[in-house]
Amino acid sequence: MLVVKVNSNHVAATGLLRISTFSVNIDAQMERLWAPWRMEYINRANEEPGCFLCQKPKEDNDSSNLILYRGESNFIILNTYPYNTGHLMVAPYRHVGDPALLTEAEAKEHLEMVKLGLRVLTEAMRPEGFNIGMNLGRAAGAGVADHIHTHIVPRWQGDTNFMPVIADTKVLPETLAATYQKLKQKLATLR
Repeated sequence: MLVVKVNSNHVAATGLLRISTFSVNIDAQMERLWAPWRMEYINRANEEPGCFLCQKPKEDNDSSNLILYRGESNFIILNTYPYNTGHLMVAPYRHVGDPALLTEAEAKEHLEMVKLGLRVLTEAMRPEGFNIGMNLGRAAGAGVADHIHTHIVPRWQGDTNFMPVIADTKVLPETLAATYQKLKQKLATLR
């Protein structure tokens, strides 16, 4: 149960929401990560033809497509709908929906790129932790169910706040273009 008491006089006077009482009684044993802003991506992924993880690397526009790094069989791309600033994805060029179908070389390079992503994020942004993983299949939350990709999400203490819950808005402290440039510059010093 979520209880929120709003001071309507404050909202009327300032246009800002002030929460004067906030108490949560949700199963204290389990933390939950809610990401309602992701529905825009999920809905759009169902409407758009083709696979962006196949299309973007074929274009000769890495900066606009937010492709940070290209390897022989995988690439690193900044997520356009990030959970957090610096949210990266590592994907193979080949359209494959099951990690068991990766060749030995693809699998090895994929993990090496995850390590590179961790390193560049650590050096450039100093996160306090990471969430790393794959969503395999629509039921698991994959927006692109038939092209595997590993998410690398940098995390900081206190990086979540009430905005996504109260205002259906995720607050990101810098633009994707600024994050891309910061990571691209740092990556150039690491290779």
